[in-house]
Amino acid sequence: MELFVESDARPEVLSGERIAVLGYGSQGRAHALNLRDSGYDVVVGLRPSGITWSKAENDGFSVKPFEEATEGAGLIAFLTPDMSQAKIYEQILVKIKNNASILFAHGFNIHYKRIAPRKDLDVVLIAPKGPGDLVRRQYEAGRGVPCLIAVHQDVTGQAEARALAYAHGLGGTRGGVLRTTFGEETETDLFGEQAVLCGGLSELIVRGFETLVEAGYQPEVAYFECMHEVKLIVDLLHEGGLAKMHEFISETAKYGDLISGPKVVDDHTHEKMRGVLKEIQDGTFAKNWVSEYEAGLPEYTRLLQEDLDSHIETVGAELRGRMAWLQE
Repeated sequence: MELFVESDARPEVLSGERIAVLGYGSQGRAHALNLRDSGYDVVVGLRPSGITWSKAENDGFSVKPFEEATEGAGLIAFLTPDMSQAKIYEQILVKIKNNASILFAHGFNIHYKRIAPRKDLDVVLIAPKGPGDLVRRQYEAGRGVPCLIAVHQDVTGQAEARALAYAHGLGGTRGGVLRTTFGEETETDLFGEQAVLCGGLSELIVRGFETLVEAGYQPEVAYFECMHEVKLIVDLLHEGGLAKMHEFISETAKYGDLISGPKVVDDHTHEKMRGVLKEIQDGTFAKNWVSEYEAGLPEYTRLLQEDLDSHIETVGAELRGRMAWLQE
C-alpha cells in the first residue's frame, strides 16, 4: 500500500494555474468549493441551460460554457455523469492547451476507452471515497475524506504531483491518498456498486421483506426488520468493521449471523459475484450500459419503475412519513 499524506503534497505545482471544474453536481460543487477555499483559481464549466448554473453563480463562482471554462486552464476536472464525458471531451478538445492535465473522479471513460486522450496531456484520477456532501463537510471541519490517486498518462513528468496537489486542495491528504490504477479503481468501484452496496444489498433487503410477507407476517413489521434497521448495522460496520458490529449486537443476533449468514450468501452467491466481476473486467457491462444509454434507457427506465412501484416501497413510504426525524 502506498499512501500519501499532507507532507507529501506540493500545492505549488498548481500555483498560477486555473482549474476548470466541469459539472456542479454532488462532487463538482464539493471539489470547486474546497479547491477555492484552499487558494486555487477555480472556474466552473456547465451547459448554459443547465439547472446548476445559477447555483454555482450564487456560490460566487465564475461560470462559463464548457469550452470557455476549458480555454487557458492548466487542469480540467471531468465531474459530469459518466455517459456525458466523452461528448464533452470532444466538444472542448480544441480548447485544451498543450501539456494540460485532465482529471477524472472515476476511471470509466478512460479504462473502457470511450475517451482517447491527446498524447500531450497528463491524464490522472482523484477519486474521493465518499459522496460530495461528505467531502465538503469533512473539509469544513478540518478533516478530509480519503482519496484514490492514479496516473494514466504522464507527459509533463508532474502528473502525479499535480493530481496530489489537487487531492490536497480537496482535503484528501488529511485522510490519506492511496495509489491505484484506472483499471483497479473502475473495476472495484463498479463491482462494489453492483454486487454489494447497491444491487446486492437492495436485492437482499427486498427478498427478505418478500419472504416474511409471503409467510404471513405484517408488511409493516417486515419493513422494520429488513429495511429500516439496516442503518443500525451499516453504521456499526462503517465505524468499526465486523468487530464493532459484533460488540454491539446481541448474543442471539451474533449466533444467527454466524450460522445463517453463510446459508443465504453461499458458494452459489460467490460464484454469481465472480460472474458480475468478469463482465466488468471484460467490458461486457460497459458495452451494455453504453448501448442502453444510447437507445434512450428503455430497460433502465422499466426496471427502475419496477423498483419504485414495489410493495416494500409502498409500505416504506407510509411508515417513513410517520418518522419526522428522517426529514431533519
